[in-house]
Amino acid sequence: MGSGRRSLTLGALHHVEVWVPDLGVSMRSWGWLLGQLGWTPFQEWPAGRSWRLGPTYLVLEESPALSGRRHDRLAPGLNHLAFHAGPPAAVDRLVEEAPGYGWTLLFPDRHPHAGGPDTYAAYLTDGQGYEVELVAATS
Repeated sequence: MGSGRRSLTLGALHHVEVWVPDLGVSMRSWGWLLGQLGWTPFQEWPAGRSWRLGPTYLVLEESPALSGRRHDRLAPGLNHLAFHAGPPAAVDRLVEEAPGYGWTLLFPDRHPHAGGPDTYAAYLTDGQGYEVELVAATS
């Protein structure tokens, strides 16, 4: 490859676009979380923002074509996004700081093993109905 561009894996995720009802609220919650996970600001326009991690980017957009004002993670469609979050101590730190940025811990009675006894993860939801899973490295 003479272009200097990295070879990409066929079928790898290119980007995810999430329509949000309030971009300002999303910037506070998602902007903090994505920054903590190593994503960097990528694009900005009046109705949206994006962050990049390697060749993949995540878009948050407050589209005028929205048909509702709240995401329902229990309805057909997206339930959650799962992110590698580092060692268990990093997951614990994110869980501790998350409420200050609009996130609430789901399944607190089973945390950090809500995904099963062999997983260490946190499940967070924001005030607009979106869920993320922060998965700890197992080794």
